[in-house]
Formats: sequence, C-alpha cells, structure tokens
Amino acid sequence: MDLKTSVVSAAAAFLAFVVSATCFAQADPASEPAVLAVAKVLPAVVNINTERVVRRTVRDPLDDVYSQFFGYNRFRPREVRQTLQSLGSGFIIDPAGYIVTNQHVVERAADLKIHVTAHDGKTYRAHYIAGDDKTDLAFIKIDAQTDFPFINLDDISPNLLGETVMVVGNAVGYGSSISRGVLSAVKRNITVEETEYKDLVQTDAAINPGNSGGPVVDLSGRLVGIASAKMAFTPQGLPTQGLGFAIPADVVRDSVNRFKQVAMKQGKLKGTPAPAGPGSVRVEKLFGMQLQDLSSELSDALGYLRRGVLITAVEPNSPAEDAGIKRGMVVYRVNKSDVSSVGQVEESLRSVQSGASVDFAIGVIRARGQDHELAALSLTAR
Repeated sequence: MDLKTSVVSAAAAFLAFVVSATCFAQADPASEPAVLAVAKVLPAVVNINTERVVRRTVRDPLDDVYSQFFGYNRFRPREVRQTLQSLGSGFIIDPAGYIVTNQHVVERAADLKIHVTAHDGKTYRAHYIAGDDKTDLAFIKIDAQTDFPFINLDDISPNLLGETVMVVGNAVGYGSSISRGVLSAVKRNITVEETEYKDLVQTDAAINPGNSGGPVVDLSGRLVGIASAKMAFTPQGLPTQGLGFAIPADVVRDSVNRFKQVAMKQGKLKGTPAPAGPGSVRVEKLFGMQLQDLSSELSDALGYLRRGVLITAVEPNSPAEDAGIKRGMVVYRVNKSDVSSVGQVEESLRSVQSGASVDFAIGVIRARGQDHELAALSLTAR
C-alpha cells in the first residue's frame, strides 16, 4: 500500500469516526430540544388544590306531605356543610412566588383554601390576589419567603403555525405530565357554557382535566399560552379530536401586568428579588449565549453532573455559534474562575469590553461515571 492510499484510508476512517460520533450525539435523548425545554420549565409548574366549604339546606321530602295535609312541618330544615375540592395547574412567573392560573381553577377565592405543590414535592399555602372572569386568568401568591424558579414572561413564543408545543401540568391528578403536539391555529373564538373566549390559540396537544392553568411552551421553553379548554364535541354534537385551546402568552403577560397594578394599590404586591434564572444579560450581549442555573432537577433530567451553568440558547451568527457552541452544553469556567451560577458568570464578565478575548471551558460532564467532553475556547466579545 503506497503512502497516498494510506493517507486516504486514514482520512476516510477519521471521517467515519466523526460522523459516527456526531450521529451518536444527535441520538442522545438528553440533547433533544423537547427534553431541554421541559427540564427548563418544569420546576416552575405547580399543582393547585383548592378547597371550598359549601352550605346547603336539606329537608325531608315527607315534610311536604305533612305540610299539605296537616298544615305544618315536622322538622325544621337542616343545614349541612359540604367540602368541594378542585384540581388544576399553574406556573410561577416571578421568583417571589407569584403564580398565574385560570380563574375557574380558583374561583370564589374568598371562601377557598389554596394549596400549591411544587415540582420538588413541597406544598405551600397560597392566597388569591386578583382575577378576571373575561380572560379566565387569576393571580395568586405562595405564602413563603424564598426564591422560586419561574417562567419569564418577558420572552414569549412568537406562536408560529406548525411549531411544536408542549402542555405541562397536573393532568387528571398526575403531576408533571407532558403532552406534545403542534400549534394548529391562532385567534380562535369559542363559546364554553355560554361564555365566549376570543383570540385563543389552538393545539392538538392533549389537554386533560387538571391541565387547566398550566403552561403551553415551545421547544425553547418560552410561553405559548395557558391551557384553558378542550372541545370534545362540536356545537352540533359531533365528537372532535385534537381541539385544545390556550390563552395566548401576550394576553397572559398583559393581564399579569394589570394584576400587579391592582395588587400594588391594595398593598398586596411585595418587593421581589432580582431574577436568579435566565437573566444572563452581559454574556448574551457579548457572546450570544443565554444561560440558566443548572438545578438538581435539570441535572437529573439531562444526566449531567451538577456543575457549571447550562446554555439554553445560542444566537445565530454570534461569537458562540461561530465557535461551535450548542444549546445544551455547559459553561464550567470563565477565564480562571469556576462558575456554578448565572450570577457568577455575569460577575466574571463585568469589566469585559467589546473586542476583549475571554477564555471558556465548555462541554458536558455526565453523571454516573459516563464519558465527558470538554473544550477550552477563546471567544472575542462583540
């Protein structure tokens, strides 16, 4: 075998290895966009259990007979108390624990006990702040002083026809349930129990009892809308399939802003801490990467070792994309400093100006002793 043939064979073998490795990486379920999106939003989704006491007057049917023939009732009517429970979903939109859900999930809130169960299994009491029957949206708050993961309403989905969407929530009492479909239509008007809802988005992703109030998100984890209703039959009584409806994200965002104004006037809106989640401002401006803290839930879902900061999005034609950085990778080091939160990355970049070169250690370290891939990259700030 001559030298030329040897070189060609070696190159072909190397190319086959690269293609095989690339296909293997693409086949890894942990890198699927849907898996990453669910891992991103699931910690902010809650199950809502409401309890309301109803008083009813009960009388013996034979009393009517006595009253008719003898002119009096044998017994006075009795009052009984009945506890009614309902289940639904919601999601946290602020690190202080403010939640948006459907109004019908927490209606008649003055008589309600509201219990919220977070993704980690912890249960909290919550109280009602404001709501709107017309949009079927409500605003409640967890009674706890701690920071919560949240879904950012400042970055919502463009709601494009045909995009993949996922419904996340408490389907038929099973928490953390996911269904998947596409965005079928926008600006749908429907009537449910003589109430008309306008400009809803339509999806064929399954919406079941208990999903009401839960988020519908796209493959980037951005809010598409709030699951609201499923149409099982047409007005003519014909059965339907794949007709679910959600309140669009822009309506949710505008309603929350209005609820906050009401709460401020009532003195119910407390000061909220700065976002601890996707608030990666400088790293996005300088390099085109969006980051998120790598929580234990995210680490478990992705099979990663709990270290570093997760890259949730890479801007096209940015320094990050030009360097081959992909969504789902993890930032482990900035210059000479190890990082484990978005805040630490931002602090490391505080004095970086346009044109400066910054060294990163980026890749994936998997848990349970699996192989890991790391690369040392030098990016120039734009």
